[in-house]
Amino acid sequence: MNIYEEIVKLQREGRRGAVATIVTARGSIPSFQSAKMLVRDDGSIAGTIGGGCVEAEVWQAAREVITGEKPRTLSFDLNQDPKYDTGLVCGGTLEIFIEPVLPMPLLYIFGAGHVALELFKAARNAGFDCIVADDREAYANAERFPGAREIVARDFDEALRGMAPTESSYIVIATRGHRDDMRILRWAVQTSARYIGMVGSKRKAITVFRELTREGVSPVLFDRVHSPVGLDIGAVTPEEIAVAIVAELIAARRRAEHALPHMSWFHSKQPAASTAHDPDPLEETAEAPVPK
Repeated sequence: MNIYEEIVKLQREGRRGAVATIVTARGSIPSFQSAKMLVRDDGSIAGTIGGGCVEAEVWQAAREVITGEKPRTLSFDLNQDPKYDTGLVCGGTLEIFIEPVLPMPLLYIFGAGHVALELFKAARNAGFDCIVADDREAYANAERFPGAREIVARDFDEALRGMAPTESSYIVIATRGHRDDMRILRWAVQTSARYIGMVGSKRKAITVFRELTREGVSPVLFDRVHSPVGLDIGAVTPEEIAVAIVAELIAARRRAEHALPHMSWFHSKQPAASTAHDPDPLEETAEAPVPK
């Protein structure tokens, strides 16, 4: 079994895994330096790093790497720790590096206007595969979006029926109309997508939130929504807005742990906890419209 072929297969299937590699080996060990083992997201393995207690411990650590998406290095001293004494003539030390295997991130871009076009370019450069959807064939086409995984040029309701975002998917809504944005967001918050963003002002975010919750959509589902979308870097032009959005996508992809200047109203407020006594956020000063 070729472990590299198994890694490629795993990624093509949109699945996750972790690869454990012996990077340092001294003395007598039950394997060899550079030996690899792939642990898939279902717990199955390909390859080996020697079996026994060491491999069992690495398997458990690999499962944690798959979940946390962060690499780890484990050190083993087969001379000192009695739990590794299995009667074999082994008495060395080794270090094992475990790295996550992740599917290519897939970005769904709804809308094919100015911001969507620049977002597509910036996201592709950052390593995202892209699907572009718009109900205007004059905008959603291969000439404007070369290299897209898929271009969907039909009514949004029809387009949504054929889409199934996973935990490795990202969604940015940037259509030309409030109603289209709202019906796509209604669908998006009920998917398992890692990131959901909607281009627009804070006023628009509040309005859409109110309308959808009035329809019966649970406020809890908006916890992943970013709107206004992107990091607060003072972006104004479509090109700058695209950079701000992609920066936020990268932060979500890499699970950035430090505080970032998110602009999202959903992250700065607690809409589910608001009451009739709270001041009306729509009475705040109106913001300039965001270009699409």
